[in-house]
Amino acid sequence: MPSRSRGVTASWLFTLTLAYVVALGAVWWIFVRTRHGQLLDSVALAGNVVGQTHVHTLVTRVLDVVSVASLAAATLLIGFIALARRRLLLALVATLVVAGANLTTQVLKHVVIQRPDLGVQGETAAGLNSLPSGHTTVAASVAVAFVLVLPPALRGTAAVLGAGYSALTAVATLSAGWHRPSDAVAALLIVGGWAAGGGFCLVLAQSRFARATTREAHPYAVSLLAVAGVVLVAGGVLAVTVADPGLYANIDGLTRRRLFVAYAGSAAGICGTACLVMALTLATVHRVVPRMDRRPLPPRLPSRAWTSTEA
Repeated sequence: MPSRSRGVTASWLFTLTLAYVVALGAVWWIFVRTRHGQLLDSVALAGNVVGQTHVHTLVTRVLDVVSVASLAAATLLIGFIALARRRLLLALVATLVVAGANLTTQVLKHVVIQRPDLGVQGETAAGLNSLPSGHTTVAASVAVAFVLVLPPALRGTAAVLGAGYSALTAVATLSAGWHRPSDAVAALLIVGGWAAGGGFCLVLAQSRFARATTREAHPYAVSLLAVAGVVLVAGGVLAVTVADPGLYANIDGLTRRRLFVAYAGSAAGICGTACLVMALTLATVHRVVPRMDRRPLPPRLPSRAWTSTEA
């Protein structure tokens, strides 16, 4: 890949990594450190009781898939696929993305972040924290890593399926009452940050034989994920705004319709975030993991000088 193109890609991925960190900080500050944010989270979480019996079986099956054993098996498969393609560095980085994202989630949730008691009804005691969501991190990190290591022909399909699986797992944690909406969004942002950071490292380490081609860019899948993400996030923000009961509302006094709108809006926002994270990953993966072509590049033809004799 030409050095200029590699520099642009590296700069974009570095900026994207910082953007994910800033977005994660904003989610933490709004939904953990402010009373209004805690209230919105609690209202959406309380709305999961509407129709919960109809989705209980599906939610249980989705969440039961996520375990330490399944994470280890998926990580080994990811490494195997990269090694089978003779990409040792890719195997290391993809494994690091999975491990780093999940380790970050556990450290933030159990060591760094404390949830203050701001007097919001339905909140647990001060100090208990559930942000970020571990199940969402597992699902999203595995999905992103598969997009990195799979052959170019399979990336688009894997990205769409991976975004769907990540979103389903994230919403399932909300439906089960395990996590607040902000927990799932924070987990998705962590995975996106690690994916962008891993891509940045891969671009810097590319050899002179790397050949990126737009034929492997999957523009339709990227567009589908991006448009779906924007629409879902916008719809989710609108729904949560409509369902906002005010700063000093009594959650027990809210109607089931308002609770459901808050829950549905939060679920839409989670799904939209999953789509956007995957779209950003897929949009650059053809440059992050380009083909390796050891054939010499054709010589560049010198431009013809304009002379008076050609006038």
